[in-house]
Amino acid sequence: MRSLFVLCIFFGNLVAFSQDQLEKDFIDIESKVIEWRHHFHQNPELSNREFKTAEKIAAHLTSLGIEVQTGVAKTGVVGILKGDQPGKVVALRADIDALPVTERNDLPYKSEVQTEFLGTKTGVMHACGHDTHISILMGVAEILSKHKDKIKGTVKFIFQPAEEGPPPGEEGGAKLMIKEGVLDNPKVDAIFGLHINSETPVGTIKYKAGGIMASVERFVITVKGKQTHGSQPWSGVDPILISAKIIDGLQTIISRESKLTNEAAVITVGKITAGTRFNIIPESAEMIGTVRTLDPKMRAHIERRMKEMVETIAKAYGGEATITFQNNTSITFNDPKLVDQMLPTLQNVAGTENVVLRKATTGGEDFSYFQEIIPGFYFFLGGMTPGNTEAFPHHTPDFKIDDKGLLLGVKTMTNLAIDYLNQ
Repeated sequence: MRSLFVLCIFFGNLVAFSQDQLEKDFIDIESKVIEWRHHFHQNPELSNREFKTAEKIAAHLTSLGIEVQTGVAKTGVVGILKGDQPGKVVALRADIDALPVTERNDLPYKSEVQTEFLGTKTGVMHACGHDTHISILMGVAEILSKHKDKIKGTVKFIFQPAEEGPPPGEEGGAKLMIKEGVLDNPKVDAIFGLHINSETPVGTIKYKAGGIMASVERFVITVKGKQTHGSQPWSGVDPILISAKIIDGLQTIISRESKLTNEAAVITVGKITAGTRFNIIPESAEMIGTVRTLDPKMRAHIERRMKEMVETIAKAYGGEATITFQNNTSITFNDPKLVDQMLPTLQNVAGTENVVLRKATTGGEDFSYFQEIIPGFYFFLGGMTPGNTEAFPHHTPDFKIDDKGLLLGVKTMTNLAIDYLNQ
């Protein structure tokens, strides 16, 4: 049945879109996409500060005759391409922000940008591949704009800022775009997004129905003790010791209480702040960390037990402690019906053998907020040079993407839009 469905899509599109013409368009656009990618890589901008990035995107969309909205969620850009034939509305999304990471790669388009982030001097780098996402979607926009007369419905191009999270005290990202109506006027029926992956070979697409990326919670634990001289701990209450016991206890929630055969879950304490001198037991300590879950019930259980454990352990050692949570992303949940509907497109474009079912990851994505409102499909695109034995993870100074992976991204997103609107 699936093979028949693939053929139906393929031959149905032949009626409206010449596959030969599309292939020519893809070949013609590749060098442009790579050139754009090198420009964005060399000129990265942090979350909610993507001013020059947004200008270049908007100028490109405008040159294509696409209706453009700027300043969406501060620095976001939205392009609306209305086909000459009536139909549904599909959204294609790319995130556009970079990270406070100093690049170590020896590339001709290496980032040399420096800035100050939360009081610390740092480099700025597209260490997660958002530069490729921007360039891919700009390429898709150019190709589809040439075939406006054959498009059944509307394509909305969403260039989203602050996926990595807005600066403290600011709103941003997918949440703010939704708040400002990005999924309305016209109302979007479905949304697609991709993420380049440095550890997946070029030419490969990885997907999963249901939860593919985790919800991300940021937590802050404040521990109150009693300050005293380091030589006489019995005269005070040591918040550092209490913090150590809390950290140890929290891990038992994962190792002894969470059903990890159901879904993965993680609790990580990433920062501890306490004390001023070697010989003073301080009055307080603060811990900041993250919780990653892929199941709503597990998420609720873990948060409840963390609160109970933090308060109880502190009390047992004579102190007090509180914990607060901040939601950074929800579960990136691929609508199973949409996945089943559009999987043939991925297989047709990349080859069935190159479209691989994967397990979920405990990384997070604010694309999840779009999926809470409308059906969405998010997948991973290979960006690693085939045969490479040293693929560096995302968010690291050595992160690297092979330009040869970009064209498949353009082909996939273009065909997803065409096929979705034609069905």
